[in-house]
Amino acid sequence: MRFRLPLAAVLLFSLAACAGTSKVMLSDPRPPVDPASVRLYSAVPPGAIQIAQLESKSAVGFGTQGQTDAVVRRLKNEAAKLGANGVVLIGVGAGARSPGGLSVGGGSYGGHVGGGIGIGIPTQQKQGAGVAIYVPPGTAIPAQDAAQLQPPRSE
Repeated sequence: MRFRLPLAAVLLFSLAACAGTSKVMLSDPRPPVDPASVRLYSAVPPGAIQIAQLESKSAVGFGTQGQTDAVVRRLKNEAAKLGANGVVLIGVGAGARSPGGLSVGGGSYGGHVGGGIGIGIPTQQKQGAGVAIYVPPGTAIPAQDAAQLQPPRSE
C-alpha cells in the first residue's frame, strides 16, 4: 500500500514531462517581452525579423481544445522569452497517440496470492510549430492578420 502514492506521483510527473517547447535560433534574442503582447500571424510581415523556429507539445490528454490552447500558449511564452512580439503559426495538430490495451496478471509469494487487471485508455498529445518574430512598430500587417486583430462587427 505504501508504494501506490509514490508510483502515482511518478506516473503523473512523467506524463507532464512530455510537454515542452524546443527552439532553433535564427538570430540573436532580444530583451524579453510580456507574453500577453505576443500576436499570432499567418505569414511573416515584410520587415519582421525571424528570431527562432519553435516547436511545442501539450501534455498527454484526450485531444481537447485545451491541449491546442496549451500548445499555442507555450509557443507565445517561448517567443516572449526571446523578445519576439509575434509568432507565425505554421500549424497545430495531433501528435503521438498511445495505444489502448488490456492486461491481466497474477502472482504468489509464500502463502499469498494476488492478481490484477489493467486497462489502457488511448491518449494523445497535440503539437505545434511556429516562427518567433519581432515586428518593428509601424510595420504593415498582412490583410488576413489585420482582420484577426480587429474586434468583430456587431450587425
